[in-house]
Amino acid sequence: MSSHNGLSDLPAFLFDVDGTLIDSVYEHVETWSKTLKTVGIVIPQWKLHRRIGMSGQSFISELFREIKRNALRKGEIEKLEQLHAAEFSKRIPSLKPLPGAQDLLAHLSSIKARWAIATTGNAKHTKRLLKPLRIPKGVPVITGDDVNKTKPAPDAFVLAADRLRVSMEDCIVVGDSVWDLLAAVRKRALGVGLLSGGSGPEELERAGAFRVYDDPADLLLHLEQLGVPGPHGAT
Repeated sequence: MSSHNGLSDLPAFLFDVDGTLIDSVYEHVETWSKTLKTVGIVIPQWKLHRRIGMSGQSFISELFREIKRNALRKGEIEKLEQLHAAEFSKRIPSLKPLPGAQDLLAHLSSIKARWAIATTGNAKHTKRLLKPLRIPKGVPVITGDDVNKTKPAPDAFVLAADRLRVSMEDCIVVGDSVWDLLAAVRKRALGVGLLSGGSGPEELERAGAFRVYDDPADLLLHLEQLGVPGPHGAT
C-alpha cells in the first residue's frame, strides 16, 4: 500500500484528543463549571458541553455574550483558563482511553497509514493525556501551544497535515465535536464524527461529518467505509 514516492497512498488521519481518543469531555465540563463558579457564574452544564473543544478564549467570550455579561479583559480570561487547567490537571490520572483507541492507532500504523494528533489542549496536558496510548516517536502531536488560532479555526489540523507532508484534502479528520468538523470542512478534509464526546449524530452531520461512529472501536470496525483496509482485510 505504498505510492511511488515511498509514502502511503492511503488517506492520512488527524485525530482530536478529548472525547475522540481519551474519555475526558465530561471532566472538562465539570471543571469549567467549577471554574466559572469562582467568578459567580452558574450555567447549566449542557451549555458548557456544547462548547468543549473550542479554545478557552473563544469558549469564555461566546459564553459571556450569551449570558449578556460584560466581556472580560484578556488577562481575566487567561486567569480563568489557568484555573480550569489547574482543576483539570487533577483529573488526568483517572482518565482512560476510549474503547478501541489503542487498537485503531496500532492498526493504522500497521498498514502504513499516516496519522497525527491535533488538539486545542496545551502541550503539558496533552502529553499526560496521551501517555496511556504510547504514541510512537515520529507521530506529530500538535497542541494549542503550536498555533495562534485554535479550533474551530483549522490551524492545528493544517499544521498536523504539514508535518505529515500531506495536503488537507488527503486527510480524514476524526473528532467528537462540531468544532473539529467545521475546521475539517473549511479546509476540504473529510470529517468523521465520533459520538464518544457526547454530541448527537445530527449535530455532527450538520457540521460536516461524512460518517459518524460510536467511538474508536466502532470506527476500526468500519474502516472500509473510508476506503481503508480494516483489521481483517489488510493487504
